[in-house]
Amino acid sequence: MSDADSSQPPFRPEIARRVRQLPGAPAFLIANDPPEAKKLIVGRDISLSGEIATCDKLIIEGRVEATLSDAKSIEIAPGGYFKGSAEVDEADFSGTFEGVLRVSGRLVVRATGIVSGEVQYGEIEIEYGGEICGSVVKAPAVGGTAAPTRGAVEV
Repeated sequence: MSDADSSQPPFRPEIARRVRQLPGAPAFLIANDPPEAKKLIVGRDISLSGEIATCDKLIIEGRVEATLSDAKSIEIAPGGYFKGSAEVDEADFSGTFEGVLRVSGRLVVRATGIVSGEVQYGEIEIEYGGEICGSVVKAPAVGGTAAPTRGAVEV
């Protein structure tokens, strides 16, 4: 090898980022992900169990039985399944959630989404066809004042 070859920087190919195409996932959720976000994607035919912490975004296409804490958002694609407990800022479900769910911000249940268990939310949107059952309660407003009782539903 000559001296001229050693002065060349090492070859580092530019690898294009793959755009996720989750069925039923709203385009704004994919487009607005910061590149440095801590994301965990559980793909189809993958099963995961345990504890998940400090995850910016959890995307579920397979099966997860876990405790999710200190997370910004959870998204369950059609056919995806989550069983356990989750504390998140935002949630978007096209698949199935069973367990204890605390959403400080917006909970969206899509037309194919099913949520059952103990649910607490800041805001809620349920598309036609979406299902939610169990104990469903609006979270207390920021500042410690309790939410009005008309926001509570027992199904």
